[in-house]
Amino acid sequence: MSYPDPIYFGDEGEQSATLRRNDEDHTLTYRSGGTVDYLATGASTGGLFGLYRWNFAEGVSGPDPHFHKTISESFYILSGSVKIYDGNAWVDTRAGDFVHVPAGGVHGFRNESGEKASMLLHFSPGAPREPYFETLKKLGEGLTMTDEERDAFYLAHDNYWL
Repeated sequence: MSYPDPIYFGDEGEQSATLRRNDEDHTLTYRSGGTVDYLATGASTGGLFGLYRWNFAEGVSGPDPHFHKTISESFYILSGSVKIYDGNAWVDTRAGDFVHVPAGGVHGFRNESGEKASMLLHFSPGAPREPYFETLKKLGEGLTMTDEERDAFYLAHDNYWL
């Protein structure tokens, strides 16, 4: 394996770093009390990846087993305990644990501990996941969809439920 083709062609480098402070307001706050922080979106990385901090509230929450056809997904547990479905079983993970799921890999994640938990959620390539997370928030606040609309929503966002 070798390095990919260049994506920057300057000779001097540039000042283009971004910073998101830990104490900034959360990007999304769900009805459950859980929050999401957009750290790097597909748009801000030129489609290379997306990185989000997922902060679980104390209650049980998280998606059931599913897979994606176009993106890989990785989880790095920052704090607390998160159950990750690895395609075979629900596995307890703790701070410092890492799980990578290639495209097509069955996975799910949830907090069942009764305590807060936090993890980094990484997608590659950087698909536009933000509208997906934002619509989930609206669904939790009472937005309704027909079965056909819900199926189209999941298909548009590369979610295939088992």
